[in-house]
Amino acid sequence: MNRITLEPIGTVRNERTEPIDDGWDAVESRIVLDGRFGADALAGLGAFSHIEVLFAFHLVSDEKVNTGARHPRGREDWPEVGIFAQRGKDRPNRLGLCTCPLIRVQGTALTVRGLDAIDGTPVLDIKPWMKGFAPRGEIREPDWAAEIMRDYW
Repeated sequence: MNRITLEPIGTVRNERTEPIDDGWDAVESRIVLDGRFGADALAGLGAFSHIEVLFAFHLVSDEKVNTGARHPRGREDWPEVGIFAQRGKDRPNRLGLCTCPLIRVQGTALTVRGLDAIDGTPVLDIKPWMKGFAPRGEIREPDWAAEIMRDYW
């Protein structure tokens, strides 16, 4: 398979310096675009209530990457599931994806709430969240997945 190279479009700025699992909704972040982009790159984005942010878990070392199954958050009372059946940061490509409320757009910076990325995180892409891309049909998830999210936001 061919290698893919991505160049970050910007950086997350916030007060959180460690990837703690819970309490992300209280975190307000700025996403600052890099110098390749002008304010016109964000034109019209302020009309949306939410955005999707694709980012890199840049502090995950090669040794920490999981390519198999594990207990989410190391909790033995939750089932062992494959890395692609959970949203942990120790993923093969170290990609994070978060849908978060957009608070404001100012020049080449965005302010968002609930972005589960720490200060200095490289941002790979930003997209507006649109109702037409919401899941279609019935949504199901195992009980452990609902439990893991109880205090996440």
